[in-house]
Amino acid sequence: MEILESLRIPYHNEKLYRKALTHTSYAHEEGVESYERLEYLGDAVLELIMSEYLYKNTDEPEGKMTKLRSYYVCENALYEYSIMLGLNEYLLLGKGELERDGKHNRAIVADIFESFIGAMFLDCGIDTVRSFIYEHIIPLIENKSMDFIHDYKSVLQELVQTDKKSLEYVVVDEKGPAHDKEFSVVVKIDDIVYGSGTAHSKKEAEQLAAKDALQKAQNGI
Repeated sequence: MEILESLRIPYHNEKLYRKALTHTSYAHEEGVESYERLEYLGDAVLELIMSEYLYKNTDEPEGKMTKLRSYYVCENALYEYSIMLGLNEYLLLGKGELERDGKHNRAIVADIFESFIGAMFLDCGIDTVRSFIYEHIIPLIENKSMDFIHDYKSVLQELVQTDKKSLEYVVVDEKGPAHDKEFSVVVKIDDIVYGSGTAHSKKEAEQLAAKDALQKAQNGI
């Protein structure tokens, strides 16, 4: 597989990676195994490596490490990792999923990052997986980069749901002519303002407010 060569993975069993990219729709049509079991394994391996990294490289308490780990392994982050690496281009999908543009389905594309990690773990061992994560994912953490995420609202929603808190976006200012309005929005978590954003549409202002809240949370504010 070209993806294994381009990512410089010292693979031995190419079939494992093919399984890691096989959606249930394709598996049902072709009578083969899907990526679901590998996804289960990869989820645990990824959580372990991220936990180890945060433990060794931060002095944060348990609660903060848990939040940081959740941020970097949430569905939206996993989706972006897959897209950046090009894993979605190698997805094996059934006819129905292909017609629905399954190669850009957020849940499916996020799943295959974990299944790919699971395949690599079985094929090459934990050290190779750790090196892979440190090469491709850890730089995003160390640079405190959020530019790879495009849906900040969904990420914030996932984190808030973990703590069972309420989340609300409120327009606090609206100005300008009808054809060129500017909206200012704040995001509240349990009635406390955590972020703000201003843009020419409410949706974009909400995204900026969510991004602001995530950046503050990431920086320990």
